[in-house]
Amino acid sequence: MTLAPMTPLAAMPSPSTAVWQLGPVPIRAYALCIILGIVVACVVTEYRLRRRGVAPGAVLDIAVWAVPAGIIGARIYHVITSPEKYFGAGGEPIKALYIWEGGLGIWGAVAGGAVGAWLAARQLGIPFAVVADALAPGLPLAQAVGRLGNWFNNELYGGRTTLPWGLEVHVMDPDNPGHALRDDAGNPVLQPGLYHPTFLYEALWNIGVAALVLFLDRKLRLGRGRAFALYVMGYTAGRFWIELMRTDEANLILGVRLNVWTAALVFLGALAYFIRVRGPREYLVPVGEPAPVAGPAGDVSQVDLSAREAAARPVAPEGYRVVSEEQFDAYRETGVLPPEPDDEPARAESAADDAATGGTDGDDSANADRADGDDTDPERTDAERTNAGRADGGGRPADRDS
Repeated sequence: MTLAPMTPLAAMPSPSTAVWQLGPVPIRAYALCIILGIVVACVVTEYRLRRRGVAPGAVLDIAVWAVPAGIIGARIYHVITSPEKYFGAGGEPIKALYIWEGGLGIWGAVAGGAVGAWLAARQLGIPFAVVADALAPGLPLAQAVGRLGNWFNNELYGGRTTLPWGLEVHVMDPDNPGHALRDDAGNPVLQPGLYHPTFLYEALWNIGVAALVLFLDRKLRLGRGRAFALYVMGYTAGRFWIELMRTDEANLILGVRLNVWTAALVFLGALAYFIRVRGPREYLVPVGEPAPVAGPAGDVSQVDLSAREAAARPVAPEGYRVVSEEQFDAYRETGVLPPEPDDEPARAESAADDAATGGTDGDDSANADRADGDDTDPERTDAERTNAGRADGGGRPADRDS
C-alpha cells in the first residue's frame, strides 16, 4: 500500500522584490508599510482626541515627537537585544544605524514613542493618559499594517506546515538586499517547503485587539490610561504564543526566546495597572481659549480676505482642564465653560456664611427692602428698578446672558 505524499493543495506566495528604484532613490516596501501604519494610527487617534475635547490637529504635534522617538527606541531595543550582529565577532557597528535593513523592536518603539508623546502632551497641556487612551486602538492597527513589510522582506515566519495558507519563502540575495536570489534561469529561489506566516497571524491578532479595545472602551467608559493597558494586555497575550512559533534567530533565556519573557512581564505589568487604577473617563475643556478676532470695519473692498481666512482657522488653546462627561456635554451644547473646581468650594462657603448670619446687615438689609419692591431710592436708576422688578416677578435677571 502506497501512501500519497503530503502535498499542500494551496500556498501563500511571497514577493520576490522588496525594494524598487525610483532613479537614485530606493523605495522600500518595509518603510512604506511603516509610514502607512503611522498614518492609520494618527487618523484614529485624531478622531478619538477630538471626541475627548482636544483641538483639531493636535495629533500631528504629538506625532512630530512620538514617531522619531519611537523609531529610535525600536532600534535601540533591537541593537541591545541582538548585539552580536553589530558588536560581536565579524560584526559592523556602523550597521546599527542602518534602519532600512530592518531590525525594529516593538517594545522599544512603544517605550520610545511613549516618551515622545509625553513630551508633546506636556507642551500641549493634555494629560498623558488621555493621549494614551486615544492611541490605544490605533496602535495595533498600525502594527498590523507594518507587519506587511515583513511579508515583503520574506522574514519573521514560523516552522514548516502543510496548511493551505502555508507561506512560500524566497532565499534573499545577500549581495542585492531587498531582492530574491535567482537561479541560472532567472527564477527566484524558494526555501524548501511551506512555513507558518507568523507575521500574518500577528497582523490579524492586532486587528482583533483593536476591535476589543474599541468595544470595551465604549462599554466600560475606560479612562486614566486603562484603554491603553487593555491594548498592551491584548497584544502581549498574542505575541506570547506567536513568538513561540517563530524560527528566526533570537537570544534565549533558559531556552526560551527573549521576546517571550518580555511579553509575559509586560502583560503582568499592564494587568496590574488595569486592575489597580480606577476613575472616570477624562474629558477636556480649553484653558486660555483665544477670543474670536473681529473683522475689519470699513469699505468691503478694503477687507483683507487672506487675513480673515487665517483668523477663522482654529487656534489651539493654551492648555486643557479635565472635567466630567456631564460637564463636557453641557459645554459642547452651550459653549459655556464649566466653573473652575476652586470656585465651587468658595461659592459654597459664601452661601453657608450667609445662611449662618442671616445675611449681612446694613447695605444688605436695604437691598432686601429694595428687592421687596421699594423703588423710592433716588440713587437707583431706571434700569436697576427694571431688573429688580423682573427678579421679583420670577423672571430671569436682565443682566444675565440669555
